[in-house]
Amino acid sequence: MLTAQQTKAFSEYRTQLEAALRAGNATEHTFRPALKSLLETLAPGITATNEPKRVSCGAPDFIIMRGPVPLGYIETKDIDVSLAEIEGSEQMARYFAGLPNLILTDYLEFRWYVHGQHRSTVRLATLGAGGKLRRETDGAQPLFDLLQSFLNERTPSVSSAKELAGGMAVLARLLRDALTEAFALEQDDGPLHDYLAGFREILLHDLSAAQFADMYAQTVCYGLFTAACNPEAVRLPAFTRREADGLLPRTNPFLKRMFKQLADLDNEEDYPFIWVVDTLAALLNRADLSAILHDFGKGSGREDPVIHFYETFLSAYDPKMREMRGVYYTPKQVVSYIVRSVDEVLKRQFSLPDGLADTSKVQVPQPANAAGEAVADIEVPRVYILDPATGTGTFLHEVIAHIHAGIMAKGQAGGWSSYVAQHLLPRLFGFELLMAPYAVAHMKLGMQLAELGYDFGSRERLRIFLSNTLEQPHDLAVSHLMARWLAEEARAANEVKRDLPILVVLGNPPYSGHSANKSAWITGLLHGRDATTSTSTASYFEVDGAPLGERNPKWLNDDYVKFIRFAQWRI
Repeated sequence: MLTAQQTKAFSEYRTQLEAALRAGNATEHTFRPALKSLLETLAPGITATNEPKRVSCGAPDFIIMRGPVPLGYIETKDIDVSLAEIEGSEQMARYFAGLPNLILTDYLEFRWYVHGQHRSTVRLATLGAGGKLRRETDGAQPLFDLLQSFLNERTPSVSSAKELAGGMAVLARLLRDALTEAFALEQDDGPLHDYLAGFREILLHDLSAAQFADMYAQTVCYGLFTAACNPEAVRLPAFTRREADGLLPRTNPFLKRMFKQLADLDNEEDYPFIWVVDTLAALLNRADLSAILHDFGKGSGREDPVIHFYETFLSAYDPKMREMRGVYYTPKQVVSYIVRSVDEVLKRQFSLPDGLADTSKVQVPQPANAAGEAVADIEVPRVYILDPATGTGTFLHEVIAHIHAGIMAKGQAGGWSSYVAQHLLPRLFGFELLMAPYAVAHMKLGMQLAELGYDFGSRERLRIFLSNTLEQPHDLAVSHLMARWLAEEARAANEVKRDLPILVVLGNPPYSGHSANKSAWITGLLHGRDATTSTSTASYFEVDGAPLGERNPKWLNDDYVKFIRFAQWRI
């Protein structure tokens, strides 16, 4: 039974609705304060937040929070609008797919959905003549029961990689759309415009606002995923974006900086998309990550779920992007064969008995300094290894596994940690352009090394860099905050591209005849122009100095061909 206070709250709610209706100029916005007051009175300790700027960026009208944790969402429509018609709209389809606990209401009728499935409907009153409300026979008790069930709903846990990837993909799309809307509403000097300028300076010069929204959404999505995978996360009362920075591995300084900033965002006027970030955190909070991660990084011949995870995510998130970027996983058997073959070539043809595990050094001549004085040669590893399109880190993972197996076979387990620090991490590099696989690669290799008994030092990182492999390496002068973070990644990648004597380039770059990576530098290399040295070189469009005469040159501009050209140039 309702208490006197609860009965009074419903009575005041109806009174406020009737007063607004009698005024004759009411809209759905007019009734929102009354609903907010009702909800917060009936459930002390919750906050029903309605932010106009956030709503204009695709958020439901109300987000119900208890502390930092979202409990559910309410979408409101004008009184006596047909909710049956609204239920079939594109807007509601997005909400049903991404929001697990949702109410659709016209302030009189309340429809409750869990994971898009209709759970129950209650009508408090019916609109009569002159703005009068006719109460339903059962009174307010059924609506109170519905709201209590809504606020206490514990949606089922997510227990499979496929299910989690699908849920993340839906929310990533909502975040992408919210970012796009926020960007359109923001002033030119706003934070999102500053972020876009940074991405354009460092990664992709012709990046559009829509493409930026996509990259940022994927970064947030996988950054939260990586943080939630930290074993320390299970000790928290609830996983939220505020904990992400502290849970992200120190092996990835770029993501840690980005999430430290996200953790401090409370001004929804400037960041109206933050509600989706909190919803993503809530999804991860109810995911059974111990089950999902059970086989991650295991090398016992079984398929590793993380190999499939990004492909599954991208297929659900944006299949066209998957095709454009050529994102398809390489079967483990193929990866293993390539890594073992490279190891064999190093042993047989380069006379390096330890192959990929080699620890020998070579002397590299250095150019004279600015004063024209000779500079001493430097000593560097003989076998530097680079995957220029590393994706989720599959090839580098196999390299580590192969080297570890060889060291264990020799009975040298006690020296593994010192070998990793001194001879493995300094020789292993990866470049990745897309945010999501970049984050997963860091997570995957960090987990692998932890499982093999290696503990990263406080200032140590994996040498996987967020970088456009097919862009010309050059010195960077940056002015934007995001650009400064990205520039640190790019500078480290440029040293690898330009200066280190790379001996091994391996991997499986993307196949994409409709290449989306059209930098002038790699295009010049394909046509026989090396902008880094201003010299002519061999052209892929000629044989023995004569044009190929290709009727359809598209396949010579395939991303895969461009990466082969990069590898040839680097070696």
